[in-house]
Amino acid sequence: MKSARRHARAADGSRARTERGRAAGDISRIGGGTRIIAVFGDPVEHSMSPTIHNAASAALGLDRVYVAFKVKPKDLATALRAIPALGIVGVNLTVPHKEQAAQLIKRLSREARTLAAVNCVINRGGILFGDNTDARGLERDLRALQVAIQGGIAIVIGAGGAAASAMLACARLGAGQIVIANRTRERGERLARRLSRAARGTKLVARGLDALVDRALLASARIILNATPMGLTTPRFARLDYKATRTDCFFYDLLYSARPTAFLKPAVTLKRRFADGAGMLINQGALAFELFNDIAPPTGVMRAALYARLGRRGRK
Repeated sequence: MKSARRHARAADGSRARTERGRAAGDISRIGGGTRIIAVFGDPVEHSMSPTIHNAASAALGLDRVYVAFKVKPKDLATALRAIPALGIVGVNLTVPHKEQAAQLIKRLSREARTLAAVNCVINRGGILFGDNTDARGLERDLRALQVAIQGGIAIVIGAGGAAASAMLACARLGAGQIVIANRTRERGERLARRLSRAARGTKLVARGLDALVDRALLASARIILNATPMGLTTPRFARLDYKATRTDCFFYDLLYSARPTAFLKPAVTLKRRFADGAGMLINQGALAFELFNDIAPPTGVMRAALYARLGRRGRK
C-alpha cells in the first residue's frame, strides 16, 4: 500500500514537474515525437511568434515547438520544399517572403489569392496549402478596439502586402472610402485595382504622401493606419499633419514595439486613440495556431506572453 502511494506521489510529482517545465518553456520536454512549427523570415530574430505560439502550446499541453528560421529570399523555394520532407506541421511567413510564397505554392485559400500573399503554410499530408490570416487578425483587433469606421474614410499608408491586409480589414468594417497614401502613387493605383472586387463597394483612391498633409482629408478620416516599416527602418516618420485630424480619429500602426512607435508618438501627445500591431499579431497568430494544430489557442495566454516579453501592460 505504501509502495503504491509512493508511486502515485512520484507520478503526481512527475506530472507537476512536466507541467512546470511546459509553462517555463523547458527544452528538456522536446523529444523524438515533438512536432515542429516555424516562422521563415529575413530578418527573423525580432519575431515574437515563437513566444506566443510556444506559450499557447505549453498551456494546452501540446507536444509542439515553434522555432524561427532565417531564410533568404533566394532559398525560400528550397525551404518550402523541405517542409514535407522534415515533417514540419507548418510555417508562418514574414518579411520578405509573403508575396513570393503566393507564386510558389499551388494551393491557396481565397484570402491568399485576394491578397496575393501568404503568411501561413500548412502541411496537409505532404501537400502545402497557403493561407493569409493578416487581414482577419487586424479586423478582429479593430472590432475588439471598437473602432467605428462604417461609411467613413480610412487612410492606409503604404501599398505593399501589409497595406492590402489593412485595406481588406477596413472594407469589411464598412469603410465608405479608403485612401491609399504611398510614396509611389502608381503602386497604390495597382493595389486599388487588384482589391476593387474584394473591397465590396468601398471606394478605393490612390494618392501620394501629400495626402498626409491634406487638411480637408485628415479632418474627415476615422482611422489612419501605418502599413509601412517607416519608423522601424528609419528614425522618423513621413510628414503628417496630426493636428488636422478629428479628435476621435484612431491611429493604428501595424508595427509593434515596447513603446509607442514613431508613427504613434504624436497621436499619443494629442490624446488620440491609438494601438499598435500587437493585437493583430496575437489574432493572426491565433488563427494560424488553429490551422496548424486543429484546436483554438488560449489567446489570453498568448497576449500575456507577448506583453511580458515586450515589458508592457494592458492593451497599450
